[in-house]
Amino acid sequence: MRDVTYRSSGGEEALDEALSATVRRTGALAGGLYLLSASEPVLGLAAVCGVPVVAVALPHRTALSVGGPLTEAVREDRLVWVGRQEDMARLYPNMAAAFPYQLALACAPLHGVRRWGALGLVWSGNHPPSLTRREHNLIMSSARSMARVLDDSPAPPAIPETPRAVTLSRPGPDSTQTGLAAADLVQRLPVGALSLDLEGRITYLNDAAARLLGSTVDRLLGTVPWQALPWLDHPVHEDNYRTAVFSREPVAYTALRPPDRWLDFRLYPDDSGISALIVPNHQRNPADAPPPHITAHLNSAPEGLRAGRIHQLVHLAAALSQTVTVADVTNVVADQVLPAFGAQGMVVSVADAGRLKIIGHRGYDPRVIARLDGLPLDTRLTPAGQVLQGGIPAFYADRAELARAHPRAPALSGKQAWAFLPLVVSDRHVGCCVLSYEHPHAFSAGDRAVLVSLAGIIAQSMDRALLYDAKHQVAHGLQQALLPHTLPTIPTLNVTARYLPAAQGMDIGGDFYDLIRLSDTTAAAVIGDVQGHNITAAALMGQVRTAVHASATVGALPGEVLARTNRVLVDLDNDLFVSCLYVHIDLAERRIHLASAGHPPPLLRDPHPQPETHVLDLEPGPLLGIGMSIESVYPVTTAALPVGSVLALYTDGLVETPDADLTQSITALAHHLTLGGDRPLDDLADHLIHHAVPHHRHTDDTALLLLQSR
Repeated sequence: MRDVTYRSSGGEEALDEALSATVRRTGALAGGLYLLSASEPVLGLAAVCGVPVVAVALPHRTALSVGGPLTEAVREDRLVWVGRQEDMARLYPNMAAAFPYQLALACAPLHGVRRWGALGLVWSGNHPPSLTRREHNLIMSSARSMARVLDDSPAPPAIPETPRAVTLSRPGPDSTQTGLAAADLVQRLPVGALSLDLEGRITYLNDAAARLLGSTVDRLLGTVPWQALPWLDHPVHEDNYRTAVFSREPVAYTALRPPDRWLDFRLYPDDSGISALIVPNHQRNPADAPPPHITAHLNSAPEGLRAGRIHQLVHLAAALSQTVTVADVTNVVADQVLPAFGAQGMVVSVADAGRLKIIGHRGYDPRVIARLDGLPLDTRLTPAGQVLQGGIPAFYADRAELARAHPRAPALSGKQAWAFLPLVVSDRHVGCCVLSYEHPHAFSAGDRAVLVSLAGIIAQSMDRALLYDAKHQVAHGLQQALLPHTLPTIPTLNVTARYLPAAQGMDIGGDFYDLIRLSDTTAAAVIGDVQGHNITAAALMGQVRTAVHASATVGALPGEVLARTNRVLVDLDNDLFVSCLYVHIDLAERRIHLASAGHPPPLLRDPHPQPETHVLDLEPGPLLGIGMSIESVYPVTTAALPVGSVLALYTDGLVETPDADLTQSITALAHHLTLGGDRPLDDLADHLIHHAVPHHRHTDDTALLLLQSR
């Protein structure tokens, strides 16, 4: 196909002419010119044709490194085509949130003597999901022609602060002869009628429309209604207009004109603008009526969608961005998505070994969930498996509609309408999210588009959460396997231990403890904390325990045990370091010999003559594995271990809290040990954990080892 030639001079005027002609020739709904900044890797919107600038919900400036079809077209120098809303949600969930409409999108690079930017073209949702060869060639031909205009510009065009609105000129009949007659016709109508151009400005309205809106024709003509009338300054009105512009389908909604007058709005779009009818609604009671909402059919919509679609999606995306675990994601969907979309039930499933594993639900009888959990992916009982595998959403407005496709599905629950949303990230089929309603629910094209966009955001969060949970489960399992399952029995020594993982949302840590029986009258107690909260920390913890065991069982003294363990870690050349406390217990002599590698000091409760707890003053050596010296020295301290005394070894998670003095926290722990020392040892351990661990969210795991001589 031969490239079209546009004027090679004239700067912005020539570019605007080229953009308008491209939109017209390709049959697109709208087009945008995006320029690459000459000073930084930023793509900026320079001009918009076919829709108002306000309808472009994307940021007007985007870093070239950010993922998206426009930036991808520039970076990879190729045409990027997104033919369905489902593809947009799967490939570019953030953009799907900004454009929750059924549409198709083409992004072509503008590459001449240099990379200039990209051309974006949008079609309504009735465009086939694939480009024809002719359309592909036409788009690329137009992009090359626009690049030549940029090449021939006297100076490189700059990205404007505000994108230019380019008029889309379409051929049409001369309306001179019919204009007055049409105006007279509309003026005689008893309902409000007005016309909006593609910029959202009022180009005509009759007296009835002005009266219903609470203004005059002169004041409203040429204005944008949601800017001219304060009571229309609500996201729903602008969002309804944007929905009509992009979908090219009629939109109906109801709004309250303060203080107590409800108005029904019907928007009828085409390629030149929007015609609107305004009719008083006498069926609503202002005292109990909800705020304005989008409707599929007038007076038949759910009451839950109470803000603009984009504003809803931005709010929900922000909430989902804070999630970490699968439970976090399902809770956000249940707590925020259900009420936002007027749904009463939710089931979230993921693919697991060829079956649908339910990982979250709300609003369902547990017996129903038990029957649905574990269904094969190819099940015909419900649409969930097909939706997950095919990546295409399914909407059922009532039980009869669902029964036609899946006869047994409606009887599974008392729900009356369903939205089955695939959770797909790129080409990974993550799962299926089902929203259900207790009453029949009509899903308009706008409703479907926003739900598909939402599914893309949920899929991204769920994919991340599943990976986190899997890694956390591996690390937790590794740590639990490396911690002692039972502690050895040693005559004249009582012992108990506690391990408390960090608060939810944190990775597993490297805290550990151990008790090693050396003989009938001697033992070694060890406690430590590996830096970090990940699988590496848990694995290193196992290596430290092994090294300590190996040295302790051959009779090494406490300082030598730590020195040998340090040499092992230095040889491993690991970036992590370890604090550790090693105690050699001589029950025959009633003495303990201690060595510390930068670990918090132990506590010793002496019951005689009066119960009193001391913080044992140790001279610590360097942390293990820190690499300062392979021949580090660890001084040994000796203390008495009277009959009935309790030795408490612990990690810093038990005493460290934000904005708290560590010395004061250790003193407080010693005080609780003194007060609770007469309890059985297990009760004493629970007592210390209860009083020492703060009630607010803690960010470190905790280990506690108590030893009592008898």
